[in-house]
Amino acid sequence: MIKAEIFTEKGKIIGFSIKGHADYAPQGKDIYCAGVSALSDSTFLCITNYLKRDVEGGASEGNALLRLKTPPDELTEAVFQTLVIGLREIEKLVPKFVKLTIN
Repeated sequence: MIKAEIFTEKGKIIGFSIKGHADYAPQGKDIYCAGVSALSDSTFLCITNYLKRDVEGGASEGNALLRLKTPPDELTEAVFQTLVIGLREIEKLVPKFVKLTIN
């Protein structure tokens, strides 16, 4: 199962953690893993490369972590909310394979 956790502070998203595999299909052919990876990778790249925000974290096989080192703002919130919307939609489709929590 993929476990996605969204970190919040004072009502704003400050980061996320994604761990595990959906195990819906063999590795490399799992559409749900691919979808979650595309969302998290795009979020990470947008926050770091486009918005140029200072973050901690990184990605490795089956794991991704990103936390802002600076206060969140309207732009980071928009990017993070896009991630949340995408993850919620995948979770609705396959709650057995993807679990989203917001803390």
